[in-house]
Amino acid sequence: MEIPIDRLTISSTHSGGPGGQNVNKVATRVEVRFVLDDADWLSARARRRLRELFPGRVNRRGELVLTSSRHRTRQRNLEDCLEKLGELIREASRRPKRRVPTRPTRASRQRRLDTKRKRGEIKRARRKPGAED
Repeated sequence: MEIPIDRLTISSTHSGGPGGQNVNKVATRVEVRFVLDDADWLSARARRRLRELFPGRVNRRGELVLTSSRHRTRQRNLEDCLEKLGELIREASRRPKRRVPTRPTRASRQRRLDTKRKRGEIKRARRKPGAED
């Protein structure tokens, strides 16, 4: 999938990450954002799944926001953001496996009943002697 960089809003700010004395002078933290509803280069299903899978990355305006301050240079952080975006899009484009409903096995039902019976016996043992139901 080719991501059209000209359709993304890319901005840089001061980074809190590595950089030594340079960190307060050079804006190396990169922020990439785009409005999901306007992203006609993505399928409608992929846009919907991005919103469902990553609600923490979508702001109130409907923009998907990614940031990176891992590296010391703006270019490497931009590349990192674009890699992250590619991974998110690949994950959103992947069709989820359809769940095939199954029934519990006889052994699992028996284990469940045994556990309930044991728990009931523990509670029964806590009662005062002679107390009837």
